[in-house]
Amino acid sequence: MRKYIFKRLLLIIPMLIGISLILFIVMHLAPGDPSSLRYGMNPEVSQTARENFNTLYGLDKPVMTQYFMWLKRFLLFDFGNSFMDDRPVISKILSKLPATLLLQISSLIVIFFVALPIGIVSAVRRGGVFDRFMTVFVFIGYAMPTFWLALLLILLFGFKLGWFPVSGMSPWYVAYLDGAGRVKDLLWHLVLPLFTTAFTGLAALSRYSRSSMLEVMREQYILTARAKGLPESRVIMVHALRNALLPVITILGLTLPGLISGSFIFETIFAWPGMGRLGYEAIMSYDYPLVMGVAVISTFLTLLGILLSDIAYAVVDPRIRYESRK
Repeated sequence: MRKYIFKRLLLIIPMLIGISLILFIVMHLAPGDPSSLRYGMNPEVSQTARENFNTLYGLDKPVMTQYFMWLKRFLLFDFGNSFMDDRPVISKILSKLPATLLLQISSLIVIFFVALPIGIVSAVRRGGVFDRFMTVFVFIGYAMPTFWLALLLILLFGFKLGWFPVSGMSPWYVAYLDGAGRVKDLLWHLVLPLFTTAFTGLAALSRYSRSSMLEVMREQYILTARAKGLPESRVIMVHALRNALLPVITILGLTLPGLISGSFIFETIFAWPGMGRLGYEAIMSYDYPLVMGVAVISTFLTLLGILLSDIAYAVVDPRIRYESRK
């Protein structure tokens, strides 16, 4: 198992390099450039100043030359400096990364621990009122655009009812609160972004867990366990659930890329001070080093999440651990 994990970690490196090359080329194919955005609206800035800016950051060189310059710095864990304020890119990302991890990890926890019981109950009570209600819920979750849902939540719970704050993470008054007050205020600000990010994944995973449970409950060993007189709760929670978790883990691992890509939208809508909002602002500002830094770290987190889902396979199914040792 250790060799497998080590090989997968090594495989992440060429994948990051290949993805970064595609991102770099696509980014430079977009119309516009940083110097025009920075100085284009200022008539007092001469053409010489723009050329000096391009020379300073190597923007006057061919695209592939720029990429290999960036790749050389990247291999030394140097993402360069931001065009907007000349701050190191890595320090800007690290200052925003905890907020993004808080939102995404919370979303995964909510998706797993809410969707799995829903799927189990729907499978056990197939065709009942709860199962039919959750089927409608799933169809709504698939059909509803999440950005539209976010705007509806802001309008209803933020402006109409005033129950939850609609933006930000740490308001100005948080400095006057004690430790428990700060945690409560943070959770209060987390409610709407968390519900929005988890809604689609919750609908999808609950349906997959239901289908997986229904398939497992038709197996012969489930009938044998029931014939032995085992309690129904033990049959469901011990014999059926563990085998039904494998496809659920697959879907949960594939949910992570959608959460990370969706953070660019949701963090912007809710003004959540995370890496997604930072990446959106960098794209709008043509801040190439910051865009590449956010994209590479987002890709790394995605690949790491897929690796963790593969490791979870081995935890759930002992046969996978046996085959890895052969």
